[in-house]
Amino acid sequence: MAEVVVPLTVRDLTEADLPVCGWYGTATDLAYVAEAIQRAGRGEVDYLAVCPPSGLPVAVGGVDYTKPPGAATIWQLSVQAELRSCGIGAVLIGALEQRARGRGLRWVELGVDDKSSRPRGLYERLGYVVSGNEIASWNQEAPDGSTTRYETRITLMRKQLT
Repeated sequence: MAEVVVPLTVRDLTEADLPVCGWYGTATDLAYVAEAIQRAGRGEVDYLAVCPPSGLPVAVGGVDYTKPPGAATIWQLSVQAELRSCGIGAVLIGALEQRARGRGLRWVELGVDDKSSRPRGLYERLGYVVSGNEIASWNQEAPDGSTTRYETRITLMRKQLT
């Protein structure tokens, strides 16, 4: 089997990108992303896209500088399903960490749903360590437009930035 290497770029996600990000989730999910882009305009967060040569986002995620105090939270990470396990998530997280370093922050944290072991493995490989846990819940939209309440335990993970 031959290996194909595709160059990736990382840039700020814009509202103009949203129509091609249907892979991210429901209309409600994309509304949260649009809100994050607005927050980026105010300097509260950075929200990034990883793109192949087409320039179309295949991964997105943000880093929130408003919490916790003295650090940043990486959140809303997603890689297009067909491209998972190709290293794209690691590129995205590395770029988000770099943005936090650029603000002089010494550590970042993120949360992972205990029902999702795959992302946790990536975070551990990238140097994140467990720092606690919490119960979380949110409304989750189904494809038919109905909503259900999703509750889960979140493992908090932290990484020192050097």
